[in-house]
Amino acid sequence: MKKVLFSLVVLGLALTATAQTPTSYKKSPSLGISFFLNDMFTAERISKTSLSSVLSNKQWAKGTEMTPGLSVQYVNGLTEHIDFMGSLAGTFTQYSFYPKSGIAPSKNNKFLLEADANVNVKLLTDKYLVVPYLTFGLGASMYGGTYFAAQGNTGMGLQVGLGEGTFVTSQLLYRPAISNLAVNHMAYTIGILSPLKEKVKPVLAPPPPPPVVEKDTDGDGILDKDDKCPTVPGVAKYQGCPVPDTDGDGINDENDKCPTVKGIAKYQGCPIPDTDKDGINDEEDKCPTVPGLARYQGCPIPDTDGDGVNDEEDKCPTVKGTVANNGCPELQTQYKFDYKQVQFVTGSATLTKVSKKELDKVVRAMSDYPTLKLYVDGHTDNTGSDKINKPLSLKRANAVKNYLISKKIDGSRLITDGFGSAKPIDTNKTAKGRQQNRRVEFRVQEM
Repeated sequence: MKKVLFSLVVLGLALTATAQTPTSYKKSPSLGISFFLNDMFTAERISKTSLSSVLSNKQWAKGTEMTPGLSVQYVNGLTEHIDFMGSLAGTFTQYSFYPKSGIAPSKNNKFLLEADANVNVKLLTDKYLVVPYLTFGLGASMYGGTYFAAQGNTGMGLQVGLGEGTFVTSQLLYRPAISNLAVNHMAYTIGILSPLKEKVKPVLAPPPPPPVVEKDTDGDGILDKDDKCPTVPGVAKYQGCPVPDTDGDGINDENDKCPTVKGIAKYQGCPIPDTDKDGINDEEDKCPTVPGLARYQGCPIPDTDGDGVNDEEDKCPTVKGTVANNGCPELQTQYKFDYKQVQFVTGSATLTKVSKKELDKVVRAMSDYPTLKLYVDGHTDNTGSDKINKPLSLKRANAVKNYLISKKIDGSRLITDGFGSAKPIDTNKTAKGRQQNRRVEFRVQEM
C-alpha cells in the first residue's frame, strides 16, 4: 500500500508542468456520474488470510465475479486539499450475509443501494493535472428493500483534470462492515465530474506579442520552407511528409511487411494467408492446410462412407461401395453373388435349394451394410402369356423378399417389382435358356 501511495505522489509531481493556474484551487460544487464494479469477495478473502497471500495466490476477484453498477456524486471543496463527497450507488448483486446475522446468503441477485458521505484528502491541489487522494467516511446500504446496514469507507483514488473544473476520477474503495447485516466488500469506480456552475475566469493581462519565427504550418517541427508537405504533419526522413502507405491499406510502409499489397494490421499489412492455395483465406477455411471448395468451407468434397468415391459422385454416400459401381456395393464382385442361380420351379414362385443358398449371400451383404436398400426384380420365361407371367414374376420377387425377411432382414429395405417375360437374358427356345430367364435380380436403391 505504501508503494502505491508513493507512486501516486510521484506521478502527480511529475505532471506539474501541465497544470493550469486558476485564482483558487478549492473545488467548486460539482456533480459526477460513475460506473463501478462491486467486489463482494476479495475483502473477505483478505480478512481470512492477508493481502500478500491473496495477491500471491491470485485470489483477487475476477471481473466475472463482480457486479456492475452506476453511482452519482456531489462533491464540494472544503479546502484546497479536502473535498466533501456524497454519493448514491446502485447495483444488482448476491449479498453474502455473515452467519452472525442469522440471515442465509442470497442465492439470487437483488438490488443493493448504497449511500456514502466521505471526505477526499488530496495529496496535491487541483492546480495539478493528476491528483492522488485518500478517502475516508461512512456509508449505509439497503439490500432487496428489506435489509439495512452500515459500513465504513476507506480507499484511494486519482483525479485527472480535463480543464474548466472537469475531472476524470477513479477510485478503489474498501467498505468494512460496521453493523451486523453489513459485509466487508470493495468497489472499483471510474467516472467524470463537472462543476454545477461555470467558474468566473479572471481577467488576465494580454500576453506579450510572440516572437517572430519562421512558419511551420503543420507543427511537425519542419519549417515550411523545408517541408514538402507543409499542411500535413510528417517526419524529417520524408522531408516533412508522413511515412508513405504505398498500397493504401492504412499501414505505413515502415510497419508494412507487404507494402505493395493491401493487407490488414493483424498480419502486419499483409493479406489474410491462404496456406493451401485453394482461394479461401485461412480465417474462413475449415481445412486451411488441404485444398478444398468454397461450398465446403475450404474442405475437400467429403466421402462419408470412406469408399473412395466423394459424396457428390457417390450414389450410395452412406454405404461403402466400389468406384466401378458409383460408390454402391457390388453383390457380384464383393460377395460372389450370381443372380442366375436364383431359380424357380417352372410356373411357380417356389425357390429351389440352390436359390436359397445363393440368397444367403444377399443376407450377408445386407447385414454387413445396415443402410443398404435393394430393388428386387422378378422375371419369367415366355411360357404362357404376360397376363400370367407378370403377376408370377412379382410373386417370385416377393418370394425372395419373404426369404430375406425370414433371415431377419427388415422388409422396408426391399422394394419388389415384376417384369414378366419382358427382359429375357437368354433365348426362350431352349430349356436351359428358359431356366436362365426364370430369375430374380437385385439393384441397389440410390441413397
